[in-house]
Amino acid sequence: AAQVHAMTHAFYKKAFADPHLTRFFRDKTDPHAERLANWIVEKMGGGSPWTSERRTRPQKVVALAGGHKHVVHDRSSAHVAAWYAPAREPEKVGQHFQLDDSRVWMRLMFWAAREAGLLRHPHFADWYVRFIGHFVRVYERKAPAFARESMRWSEEAARPAAYEAAGRRMPDVVGVTPTE
Repeated sequence: AAQVHAMTHAFYKKAFADPHLTRFFRDKTDPHAERLANWIVEKMGGGSPWTSERRTRPQKVVALAGGHKHVVHDRSSAHVAAWYAPAREPEKVGQHFQLDDSRVWMRLMFWAAREAGLLRHPHFADWYVRFIGHFVRVYERKAPAFARESMRWSEEAARPAAYEAAGRRMPDVVGVTPTE
């Protein structure tokens, strides 16, 4: 569980610094990393840390773009809040996650998993890429096809280094519509 927590903390540090993903976060002080780690650990069969925490989570009303108000209480309601995040471009407010959003998210997540040492374990790596592919489908139906590519993206240090040098941008992904 400690490595999963290290991974999610590294992931959110990357996501908050990414100019594309950071727009989805209304409040960076929320315990995003802890909640995601607990959810993953629970899905791995490590007890019910996410369910237990969720039972005691405050039912907080948050202000969103366009004067919308929303109660964030679980993963799904948090994602609705992300779609209406005040920092999103006005023309994108309310849109669900798109393929480029999902691909950037997956690349940063697998990079964080690699840094935490989790992808050195072949069984975990295989399970995790399938796990992420399965759950990302809920938000973007074409995204699972890019899960393995997203995991491989950080295998060579040159790619994350180029991403950082480019101002933490992924021009090969953002705004690109792959041909079917």
